[in-house]
Amino acid sequence: MKSILLKYLTRYTTLNAEEQQAVLDEIAVETYKKGTVLLRQGDVPDKCYFVLKGCVRQYSVDEEGREITSNFYTEEQAISMFSHDKPSGYTFTCLEDAVLVAGDLDTEEEMYRKHRQLELMTRKMIEESFGHMQEEFAAFIASSPEARFKSMLQSRPDLLDRVPQHQLASYLGMTPESLSRIKKRVQLP
Repeated sequence: MKSILLKYLTRYTTLNAEEQQAVLDEIAVETYKKGTVLLRQGDVPDKCYFVLKGCVRQYSVDEEGREITSNFYTEEQAISMFSHDKPSGYTFTCLEDAVLVAGDLDTEEEMYRKHRQLELMTRKMIEESFGHMQEEFAAFIASSPEARFKSMLQSRPDLLDRVPQHQLASYLGMTPESLSRIKKRVQLP
């Protein structure tokens, strides 16, 4: 699994093989069972994660008790926990058995001091992810429910088989019934 991390270290840093190995040796890779809650809405995050294998759902519960799914994190995606000194507005739950890099936010600065290029790599990955999220959000706002579904089929077709329909519908901003009707109209691959 750490070979995935090595790919990013090679792509975003100029660390030599020995330095890369030192970073890999310090990074914690943990396994989580399906249903594990990584962070509850209202709790203050103390870890950050990167998905090596599995699917993690990000959602919030509104005033009426409805769950609103805002993201699914799958292989090779960093999970944005936001500020580590403020309560989270989201819950993060493993939808599948998962293998995650689990970084301790309290020791993050120490790792960055020790391995200077690790901070640069993290920043570059966050910038790429943020740019992609901005594009997705702009397209989401401007598109119809059917167009959102078709876009999801192009960019993340694996979600169709990995995520319960009611959660996928919430993520796409529609009811499960609407999603069902759209799926019938759209020819699936």
